[in-house]
Amino acid sequence: MSRAGSTNRAEARDAGSAGPPLKPNVNEPAPGLAALHELVLHGHRVFYRSAGSGPVVVLVHGITSTSATWANVLPYLAERFTVIAPDLLGHGESAKPRGDYSLGAYASGIRDLLIALGHDRATFVGHSLGGGIAMQLAYLFPEHCDRLVLVSSGGLGRDITALLRAASLPGSELVLPLLANERTLAAGHAVGRALGRIGLRVHTDLGEVLRGHASLADGEARAAFLNTLRTIVDFRGQRVNAADRLYLTQAIPFLLVWGERDPIIPVEHALAAHAALPGSRLELFPEAGHFPHLDDPLRFVRVLVDFIDSTDPAQIQPDRWKEVLRSGVEHVDSSP
Repeated sequence: MSRAGSTNRAEARDAGSAGPPLKPNVNEPAPGLAALHELVLHGHRVFYRSAGSGPVVVLVHGITSTSATWANVLPYLAERFTVIAPDLLGHGESAKPRGDYSLGAYASGIRDLLIALGHDRATFVGHSLGGGIAMQLAYLFPEHCDRLVLVSSGGLGRDITALLRAASLPGSELVLPLLANERTLAAGHAVGRALGRIGLRVHTDLGEVLRGHASLADGEARAAFLNTLRTIVDFRGQRVNAADRLYLTQAIPFLLVWGERDPIIPVEHALAAHAALPGSRLELFPEAGHFPHLDDPLRFVRVLVDFIDSTDPAQIQPDRWKEVLRSGVEHVDSSP
């Protein structure tokens, strides 16, 4: 099990806060971002970024996002690790087939990409939807998971922004093309610029939501978005809740990273998950919203590197995993 102990909320606020601020605009890609590579898996083109050498870290983005969301952390992580950041199917440059967009299908795809690239194990870092995928992968394929890092993750409670609940409703496929047209998007950017001119802080969340929303102008991307969203969200909130299986993560070093000002998935989900898992680590970013890796990328890198350095990779034996699943015990010994 991880050597990292749990932290309370006050400690999580203070941890990792030291260090130089990032000067460039954190919404602009960092120089040296790894180029996209292409691989065909199961007949579909999958694009991914890869850089560095060393232990493998896989970065999984959220819904309507792409691998470019990691632009400000990937180059720094690549100094110590082999970093792989895919465009999920239905997102970015990857194929957008009419097919299965469930969490299980995404998890299998990430596992297959890892193996196809010649790697057997990794630390999985998932943001938002990517967090749900990373959890699913850890449950389905624990032998491939060294550590699990959830960043403003879905799948830990019902509450979620009303925008996504509304988008899951029947008929939203008729409304989304109107909302994603150039005139509407230009108006959204204009509102953001006006708020900035009068001295109000325009949160990273606004820019990222608009960026993701713009991708829905493409019909195939829009269909993939709706198919993905409706597997995990309905009008009442998130349909998928991993609370009944969180005890399994005690076999794997487990880190939660969250922005305290997250308007999309509330920070209370992180606090509840951390309380349910005494061996977990929690890092709260007081000034961040739904994208802590963009709001404070240098601290994000420090937190992630420290977590990897201070924990041993999980060693899940099949017989022990079977015992855990059958007993549902509250504590798991993950030593070899």
